[in-house]
Amino acid sequence: MATKKEKKTAERSAKKKKKTAKLIMLVAAGLFGVAIAAFLIFTYSDLVTSPDRGESIAKREKIKASLFFSDSNERFLTAETRFIPKGRNQTEQVAEVVNALIDGPHTDLVRTVPEKSRLINVRVDSNGVAIVNFDSAMIEHHPGGSTSEIATIYSLTNSITRNVPEVKKVKILVDGKELETLKGHIDARYPFAPNMDLVSKQSAG
Repeated sequence: MATKKEKKTAERSAKKKKKTAKLIMLVAAGLFGVAIAAFLIFTYSDLVTSPDRGESIAKREKIKASLFFSDSNERFLTAETRFIPKGRNQTEQVAEVVNALIDGPHTDLVRTVPEKSRLINVRVDSNGVAIVNFDSAMIEHHPGGSTSEIATIYSLTNSITRNVPEVKKVKILVDGKELETLKGHIDARYPFAPNMDLVSKQSAG
């Protein structure tokens, strides 16, 4: 039969083993978490959120861009030449183009993207499709009507593909979800290819 001293020694040994086991589990959990984080970063490295608008734009290199807005009669798209920040890669450049469209025209043209909408993120897939994800204000503040929907869709598509040649088509999401339509008219379930027939001849060059 074990003595009191032997029992205490056994208890201390058991506690020590439990602490060691807990420590090993914590370390393993930490390493697993780091591995998962590294995997996600690698997998979604092409996902870019809207560029930090707080960064001093004046200090950033600019590029000349053609942004398509509606003409004053809202019949055609017309190009407005602007200088926008240069992105570090094609995905960031898409985001800069979209944010410039959200900012609206600097001339007497008519905006095509609701002013209160916000770009959440952008991804360009291996097929050259830019997947542009807006918040819900894109739909909530959209004026609706087939003409306005067409203007929004092709303002985005033509502007992105004109200024980021690697992009061939554009798909619009809202809150990360695929849309059937923006406001009930144009099928938005599939990526859109540019349509320069909607651009006024004066600015199509």
